[in-house]
Amino acid sequence: MRILQLCNKFVYPPKDGGAIGIFNYTKAFSTLGCEVVMLAMNTTKHPYDINDLPEEVKKMAEWVTIDVDNKLKPFSALIAILQNRSYNIERFISSAYNDCLIELLHQQPFDIIQLEGLYLSPYVETIRAFSEAKIVMRSHNIEHEIWQRSAENEKSFLKRWYLKILARQLRDYEISRLNKYDLITSVTERDAQMLKSFGCKLPMHVCPAPYDETVLKPDKTKMEFPSLFFIGALDWAPNVEGLEWFLKNVWPKLAVLPLAKGAQGDLKFYVAGRNADKARLPELKNVIVVGEVENACDFMNSKGLMIVPLLSGSGIRVKIIEGMALGKTIVTTSLGAEGIPCKDGQNILIADTPEIFAEKIIKCINEKMTFTIIGDNACRFAKQRFSSQEVVKKLLEFFKQHIALD
Repeated sequence: MRILQLCNKFVYPPKDGGAIGIFNYTKAFSTLGCEVVMLAMNTTKHPYDINDLPEEVKKMAEWVTIDVDNKLKPFSALIAILQNRSYNIERFISSAYNDCLIELLHQQPFDIIQLEGLYLSPYVETIRAFSEAKIVMRSHNIEHEIWQRSAENEKSFLKRWYLKILARQLRDYEISRLNKYDLITSVTERDAQMLKSFGCKLPMHVCPAPYDETVLKPDKTKMEFPSLFFIGALDWAPNVEGLEWFLKNVWPKLAVLPLAKGAQGDLKFYVAGRNADKARLPELKNVIVVGEVENACDFMNSKGLMIVPLLSGSGIRVKIIEGMALGKTIVTTSLGAEGIPCKDGQNILIADTPEIFAEKIIKCINEKMTFTIIGDNACRFAKQRFSSQEVVKKLLEFFKQHIALD
């Protein structure tokens, strides 16, 4: 099967949830015998020189990048608002990217062209004009829902007003494009039902974000216990919003609730992720902002309880799936666990108030057996549900039902 993936950012190195999800599909497609080409925007926010790709990565696909300036431009944003166009989408419309896409479509035929998210939707008409491939929208989330939830949590009146406009314009665009593709995949059953409620009539397949079982291997031999950690892109607003909530409302409670002997005063919270300087997190005792880590797997294995305090966002949290695959006990919100068929108290811990969030952390610290059991259950759950080979095999079967291979 010949597959062309279109991406609005380069996905190597795969260090954030979106990049990890896309890269794991690329790798699994290649491993399962597909011929893969990736055409990615090399954006000002996430630049990368493909000449630096490791040899084993180069072999997975033909990698093509086009420089795209997607910096936020206030004047352009204002014009888009006044003309009722989605600025979120317009930032990823590039004539150079479109020209390169046409050139690729002239050079070789494809069976599947997979759009990695809504921001690639503007290129559907180009694909239709120059290719007979089936167009697949891999819906990473309900895109406008992220902005709606951010608006609901925003305290500034002006910023809330602006976010609501962005959410409405993005919602209008997202719904208007639903039936422009040939096939659609969603990462959760919840998202699939929402897309159908918006009027999607296309063949649909629920295909979660997979993890790479050849990379993520649990190792508790060097784990610091007790300790807390967070890992995620620190230039993504929902992550920063959640961390600020946790540090303001939950972290102080851990200093007054009874901890196990030896943990009082020594509990550390490690925060990892790229662009930590942009997050501007408060400086607090025993909160260690380590920034971008060289190896996320090693970092996660070396720490204890995983904290995912999300208050907004949509889709599925790839880092939670990775944490579960590594056997981590995770404390998150209902929204953080959204789309993952996990069970509170069995393979994850869910808390939506500061008091309950703190209590569940304390319970894991004081009762290490509870911590261990939940982590072990999480690891088994992830292997059963999210192994990349099994996820992508099912996806390829879905593709085969709708294309005629040579």
